[in-house]
Amino acid sequence: MTLSLFLLDPLSLTKIPELSNPSVCMKDPERVQAILESMVKAGSNTVQVISDFDMTLTRFAHNGKRCPTCHNILDNSMLITEDCKVKLKNLLDKYYPIEIDSTRSIAEKLPLMVEWWTQAHELLVQQEIRKDKLAIVVQQSEAMLREDFQLFFDHLHEHSIPLLIFSAGIGDVLEEVIRQAGVFHPNVKVFSNYMDFDECGVLKAFKGVLIHIYNKREGALLNTGHFEELRARPNVVLMGDSLGDLTMADGVQDMENILKIGFLNDKVDERKQSYLDSYDIVLIKDETLVVPNALLLYLTGKVN
Repeated sequence: MTLSLFLLDPLSLTKIPELSNPSVCMKDPERVQAILESMVKAGSNTVQVISDFDMTLTRFAHNGKRCPTCHNILDNSMLITEDCKVKLKNLLDKYYPIEIDSTRSIAEKLPLMVEWWTQAHELLVQQEIRKDKLAIVVQQSEAMLREDFQLFFDHLHEHSIPLLIFSAGIGDVLEEVIRQAGVFHPNVKVFSNYMDFDECGVLKAFKGVLIHIYNKREGALLNTGHFEELRARPNVVLMGDSLGDLTMADGVQDMENILKIGFLNDKVDERKQSYLDSYDIVLIKDETLVVPNALLLYLTGKVN
């Protein structure tokens, strides 16, 4: 089977030239075109965006060095003892290869991801982390949103398009990252793992049901109230970096169209085919939001 690396028909290509970027791959360009045309016809007031956070809205790497996830920001911080850092690193070394192993099924990975997140959270609780220290930890970290993030967040806000950030990370840290970047706008809602602090502001537990990389469907279905409010927005732009992110929109009611954009950051040769089979647009080792921004500009009529 020949895979289309570039795009659409010549007319659409001139309207969204970013889709001819070398990082862009698609299995079915005609399907992408049909989805975009249907969404444009319905209008941007029918669109909502659902996105993962770590390694989707944030960079995977910068200048050859891995960028931290929300968990990494804490794991590597002054709030964590050296002994705990070693234990957290051991968990990462054990479970991350399982997370990205293309030979294992999601069903096989799922209980192992629960083990990883549960053990990591238990270790963090033992550190008695103070809520008032989170802001400085984020400020001192090497966390980086993807290039052109400002346009992404600001454009959605300007057009009153809801952005749901659905993350298996730590919500308190995630919110601080986007707050410090100046893009935590009123149209942004976050589903994530939130810390539960005692009356002295010390971490005592994590709230609610654990969200990990492969149970986002259950998380979506637990938040039906959010999707009920957005019933008039049946057209979804979904962005993720894992096959587990594909279920983030399962709570959307009366869905008409979904355009799935996948960031393939690592183990490209091993995972490329599965991403092309699952996402409409695959962005290979692309540390920017150039393509999502171009699509959103097109959907809001900002492309001539």
